[in-house]
Amino acid sequence: MKNRSILYPIYFLTTIFFASSCQYPKDLLYRDFKNLQIEKIGFASTAIKLDLTYYNPNNFGLQLKYTDLDIFLDNRYLGHSSQNYQISIPRLAEFSIPLKIEVDMKNLLTNALPTLFGKEVMVKVTGNIKIGKANIYRSIPVKYEGMQRFSAF
Repeated sequence: MKNRSILYPIYFLTTIFFASSCQYPKDLLYRDFKNLQIEKIGFASTAIKLDLTYYNPNNFGLQLKYTDLDIFLDNRYLGHSSQNYQISIPRLAEFSIPLKIEVDMKNLLTNALPTLFGKEVMVKVTGNIKIGKANIYRSIPVKYEGMQRFSAF
């Protein structure tokens, strides 16, 4: 009987320890974009590749599995990106995500003119990403808005 009374606090403490170790990850912090390249040019759509740099503020590493994003410039639809990944995200470090965007050519001219002259534009990204740890993934909504200056010259 004494053995059972000793085990209850041990079970309780073990449960609290494991429950507190499972944290919801903090949001990744956007830093910069690099390596902007035009992959293919077409009349209906064009493919653009770039690398996005982020910082992981979590004390643990993560895995990025999937992105499904719509990109807008000054509230005009620019394009869509949907990709499967298997990217390991290191803890407390910067990392890059290669992104391929299918650009809608109807809106490219109206979106490109302000960026060619170096004007700041409102970049809006909406969609979902699937991120997780130890092969347990969770879909997280993405809603980013921020001013960005693109320079063609």
